[in-house]
Amino acid sequence: MKFSEILSKLADINLSHSLINYPDCDPDLESVEAIEYAANKQLSYIEGAKFARHIHTTNASALILPPDPSLQSTANQRGIAWIASQQPRLLFAQVIALFYQPCQPTPHIHPTAIIDPSAAIGKDTYIGAYAVIGAKVKLGNGTQVYPHVTIYPQVEIGEQTILHANCTIHERSRIGANCIIHSGAVIGAEGFGFVPTAEGWYKMQQSGYTILEDGVEIGCNSTVDRPAVGETRIRRNTKLDNLVHIAHGCDIGENCAMAAQVGLAGGVRIGKRVILAGQVGIANDVKIGDGAIATAQTGITGNVKAGAVVSGSPAVSNKLYRKVSAIYKRLPEIYQIFRQLKQNN
Repeated sequence: MKFSEILSKLADINLSHSLINYPDCDPDLESVEAIEYAANKQLSYIEGAKFARHIHTTNASALILPPDPSLQSTANQRGIAWIASQQPRLLFAQVIALFYQPCQPTPHIHPTAIIDPSAAIGKDTYIGAYAVIGAKVKLGNGTQVYPHVTIYPQVEIGEQTILHANCTIHERSRIGANCIIHSGAVIGAEGFGFVPTAEGWYKMQQSGYTILEDGVEIGCNSTVDRPAVGETRIRRNTKLDNLVHIAHGCDIGENCAMAAQVGLAGGVRIGKRVILAGQVGIANDVKIGDGAIATAQTGITGNVKAGAVVSGSPAVSNKLYRKVSAIYKRLPEIYQIFRQLKQNN
């Protein structure tokens, strides 16, 4: 694909971008690659000072650059075609889509799929080998159900949603349109609800619902539990990485992102645009405000205000955490000073 062709297609989908290109060369491009490894006939991007140094050594034939005149001048000197954007990484993601799209199966129902006669199957649906679809399930138009998926009775799944191989959707679950559920994920399984008695643990039936709104993506081997009453809800366009656990009764706002091994206890309330880095843990019934960020391995036991950035366990402000971390490695030295002062007194 010619660089000029890419520019033309980007102009169609990036009306909000300010795009500038270096028109004196129009290389053929075959693929995309990270800036450190890019070779001839590949396109890459630079975002942030950490990667800017690669402008001097990269073998890429074309680059997406920030609006930095020095980077653009170097690209000109090296004969590298370029395009500039305020959001190079976003533009790079859109270029990737020009070179690669996930496989799209031809709509059909595999003869080994087991489908209850009462299930309502939408148009242009793909149902793979050995998938099991229970009674009164509703599948929207264009859904993709890959091999060995199990959908329990009365589940509703919206249009264009993709259920990858070996995921399981339990009863009393509703999944919106344009969602992606990756392999091994379990949606709507019984929450961890037991009442202590003199004889042991009495099982509380989980009669609530699990709701995933439009555009939600659930990573491999992640779990979203069904509550005893009420609902567990993940709101529009929120993204979960692999190995994330959402306990019963949680409510997660729109456009949130959770990295691998995040764990939410029951009843957690999370606002919009919240980011939880890897291995963050949140205790029962905690409320997290809009736009808050928790860095990796943060343990949150109390409410977090909107826009706050927290770290550590138990969680404190990220600014305080960084100060404490800087002091931590000096504690033996500080202790010796303190001990000497005490002896002198």
